[in-house]
Order: sequence, then structure tokens, then C-alpha cells
Amino acid sequence: MRKLLSTTILAIAAAAALTACGGSSAPATTAAPAATAAPETTAAAETKAEETKAEETKAEETKAEVTKAEETTEEEVGMMDDVAYIQQKGSLIVGITDFAPMDYKNDKGEWIGFDADVAKKVAESLGVEIEFIEIDWDNKILELQNKSIDVVWNGMTLTDEVANAMECSKPYCNNAQVVVLKKEDADKYPDVASLKDLQFAVEAGSAGEAAAEENGFSFTSISTQADTLMEISAGTSDASIIDLLMAGAMVGEGTSYADLTHTLELTTEEYVVGCRKDSDLASYIDDQLKKMSEDGSLMEIAKEYGVQDAVVTQ
Repeated sequence: MRKLLSTTILAIAAAAALTACGGSSAPATTAAPAATAAPETTAAAETKAEETKAEETKAEETKAEVTKAEETTEEEVGMMDDVAYIQQKGSLIVGITDFAPMDYKNDKGEWIGFDADVAKKVAESLGVEIEFIEIDWDNKILELQNKSIDVVWNGMTLTDEVANAMECSKPYCNNAQVVVLKKEDADKYPDVASLKDLQFAVEAGSAGEAAAEENGFSFTSISTQADTLMEISAGTSDASIIDLLMAGAMVGEGTSYADLTHTLELTTEEYVVGCRKDSDLASYIDDQLKKMSEDGSLMEIAKEYGVQDAVVTQ
């Protein structure tokens, strides 16, 4: 019995020893890989984070470079001479009003006229397209300054205001401000004094408006010179003051206003093309007008619109 008990105790002790050995070896086998894997994963994550940060920094630097380039380009454009600016953008934008025979639309809706056709020739010499934009004549200086237009080319009278606010071409046409009224009333108003009691219609911001003010006439300012003729026909005004060249083309026999006529010349004046102050475009236009005057093309266009007697030799 004692022998059996001893044998049993020895067997239990051996089993316990074997279990202990197995328990200590199993953790060692699994723990070793875990201990080496953790540093590798951390290092990879750190490398990835560094790469991402580097990419973000590079993207920010690229964006800053692009922004700086854009700012430089805008600054350079602002410093450009007008001729270079117009050639870069590829178009000459001309500010006009409906003003026959200088600028008006044909049956196809295209802008034609003495000024329009000459402006097309200048745009062609610049190698650019031409675009005509109708403007509020009273805002012509602001339109130029804002670069909404590049030139005012619309039978514009040279005045002190224009000369001070714009860089102007040399005069290219002579003109006058004339009184327009119904043909049947013309003999009643032989001089300026006889016009004092009439109600005039004039274009806002025009030389006609200035003439009305200077002579102390009662007047209403409206959008265009053409509209002033409608005012007379409608009976809402007695007379108007418009450019002689326009009156010659739009009133009298063979026109839409056959019952109207022009009478007294209140002023004599000259037409110029207006550009932005200090613009090199004005001298460029002078050069082109001189070339056209010398080769006869300027007079050819003038004859087409009946203004040949008003053209100034360049």
C-alpha cells in the first residue's frame, strides 16, 4: 500500500512538472513575434504620416506659387500700355450710341457708319476683333475708366471736360450744334433770342445740352440725340439741339423726319476719339487716321456716309 501510494505521488509529480514545462514554452513561442511586430507597425505609420505631411506642404507651396503668378499677371496687365492690353485680350471695345451717320445699325443689325467703319479698320490694323457697346452717354468717362470700353468713338465733341478726362485723338471731323424744329415753324425763329420761349429736347451729357445751358433755354435731357427728334414729332418738345452731321442725315426730305429741318448753328466744334487718360491708343489712332487720309480710304468711307465736307485732313 505504501509502495502504491509512493508510486502514485511520483506519477502526479511528474505530470505536474510536464504541465509546467508546457505552460512556460507556449507563451514564449507566441510572445516573440508580437514583441517584434509592434515596432514595425509604428514605424510604418510614422513614415506614412511624414509622407502625407510632405505632400500637403508641397501642395500648399504650389498653391502659393500659382497665386503669386496670378497676382503678378494682374499687376502686369494693369501696367500694360493700352495697345498691348487690347492686343492681348484680342478685342477693341468701342463705346457708342445710335447716332447716324456715325454709328447706327443696318437692316442686318450690324453697326455701320463713318465712325464704325473707320474703327473697324483700326481694329484690323491691331489684329483684333471689334465689339460695339451702346453706352449711356452721360457715363462715357466712367465706362472708360472701368475698362468696360476701350474707346469712345461716336462723333464726340472736344470739350474741356473731355480733354481733361480722356486722352484724345487729333480732331478728324468738323461739326456744329444746330437747332432742329418743324419745317412749318422755321421762319418764326430767325435768331437765338426768338428761341427763348421754346421747350428743347437734348441728349444728356452732350454738346447740345451744353449749348442749351449756355443760351439759357428750357430743356429736357433724354437718352439719345435720335430720341430728341421723336420728342418733336410727338409734340412733347418744340425743338432739339443736335449735331449738324446727324441733322444732315436724319431730318428733311428723304428721311424719316421729312417734316423737320435744322436752322441756326449755335456752336462750331470738332470731333475726337476718346481713350483712357495717358493711353498710347490715342497716338496709335492718329497714326492710322493719317495713313487712311494719305491712301484715300478715309475719304472713301466719308463719301459713303455723306460726311466728306466735314472730314479734317490728317
